[in-house]
Amino acid sequence: MNDRYYNFRRKTTPRAAAAALKYDPVSSQPPEIVAAGHGLVAEEIVAIAKQHNVPLREDPGLVEALSRLQIGSLLPRELYIVVAEVLAWVYRVDADNEPREAEV
Repeated sequence: MNDRYYNFRRKTTPRAAAAALKYDPVSSQPPEIVAAGHGLVAEEIVAIAKQHNVPLREDPGLVEALSRLQIGSLLPRELYIVVAEVLAWVYRVDADNEPREAEV
């Protein structure tokens, strides 16, 4: 008889979540939220990022905060420090992956 009712206390597998930001370092504008979602949407965001060689970083707390914001909105000041850490990480990854000239 318990099979007919959903047990909300039962542990469930957390759904994947993802968010994407657009940032122009030359502009004075903060980063813009361009995509966010859970489940299949998150999987699609990650797949597109991989296709375009966009660095990916796992940060569940940041994803949760970004997914509560509207797509197209600018990053709020409360998240500047966390996103600045992520951007610094992205710059390091990009620098490490840059092809180096051969020494003569």
